[in-house]
Amino acid sequence: QDKGTKMTEFWLISAPGEKTCQQTWEKLHAATTKHNNLSTNSKFNIPDLKVGTLDVLVGLSDELAKLDAFVESVVKKVAQYMADVLEDSKDKVQENLLANGGNVLTILPPNQWQAEHKFSSSSLDTVPFLFIFKGVNQIDNDLKARASAYNNLKGNLQNLERKNAGSLLTRSLADIVKKEDFVLDSEYLVTLLVIVPKLNYNDWVKQYETLAEMVVPRSSNVLFEDQDSYLCNVTLFRKAVDDFKHKAREYKFMVRDFQYNEEEMKADKEEMNRLSTDKKKQFGPLVRWLKVNFSEAFIAWIHVKALRVFVESVLRYGLPVNFQAMLLQPNKKTMKKLREVLYDLYKHLDSSAAAIIDATMDIPGLNLSQQEYYPYVYYKIDCNLLEFK
Repeated sequence: QDKGTKMTEFWLISAPGEKTCQQTWEKLHAATTKHNNLSTNSKFNIPDLKVGTLDVLVGLSDELAKLDAFVESVVKKVAQYMADVLEDSKDKVQENLLANGGNVLTILPPNQWQAEHKFSSSSLDTVPFLFIFKGVNQIDNDLKARASAYNNLKGNLQNLERKNAGSLLTRSLADIVKKEDFVLDSEYLVTLLVIVPKLNYNDWVKQYETLAEMVVPRSSNVLFEDQDSYLCNVTLFRKAVDDFKHKAREYKFMVRDFQYNEEEMKADKEEMNRLSTDKKKQFGPLVRWLKVNFSEAFIAWIHVKALRVFVESVLRYGLPVNFQAMLLQPNKKTMKKLREVLYDLYKHLDSSAAAIIDATMDIPGLNLSQQEYYPYVYYKIDCNLLEFK
């Protein structure tokens, strides 16, 4: 699998050991490769865990199903937030999620069982379960806190950016006007800023000096333009301002409420720079945190799947523990064929289910309460949920 290959789904299955578990593995491998590679397969080694009573296993089966859903939701959230943080580079999500430019396969099989000392010597009913839940719950809570802080910053910056864009009637003028555009500190004179639609600009040039008494001749310049309008200044006597505003409105010239204040404008600019710098500073560490914790959550998720396979295999195939777990990556185009091959291999494991399946469907798989049922133990690891458009 090269880096460009889309992440996809994996099937984690188990079947009872025949004469040996190795034989179970060889049989499956031969069956799927004989029909021009229906899947890429690897053994999925699960350490022997201490098995409690049947009641405990049944209870654990339900708990693990809930834990599976919870951990999957956190894996999704971390991946989704990585996509949000990377904004314009959504196509980089996968390489950022997968450390060292690997692919899902590199973090999939816990052949080197991630936390061997934490799991293998423990009895099945408590430690791994709590250990995984606590770890993933912590990631979930940290994500909420980090996302909230970063989103706040991003939101404030976007608001300021919006203030610095938008129409001339509302946008910030801090980066547009200069001190020399105004008559300042005069007892009698004042400079106004007027938004003049481009279509009416000729009228403005002809009219502005006569819109009121006491307008300073030739005091208007174009300071800035956007798509539709010009921003012009004009200087006049303070006492003529109301008159001028009123008259200007008739010609569709809008006088903008604006006092030139250097301190305020400087503060605006500084705030913008501060937020922008803060966002840049937080971006790197946040992406690193998401990377590390995606990997943690994903590995935890695979461990939950492994625990589910273990519990389900013991419940179905009985004691002593004797089964081979296997990880299959189906070929997209031949999934249906792969199901049929697996069905033929394993239908003898559960003849009553097989009979119902044969009677009702051409595709071997029975929907019992939304959960597909097969004569062999089966869990899907759906990595398609990590693709972002």
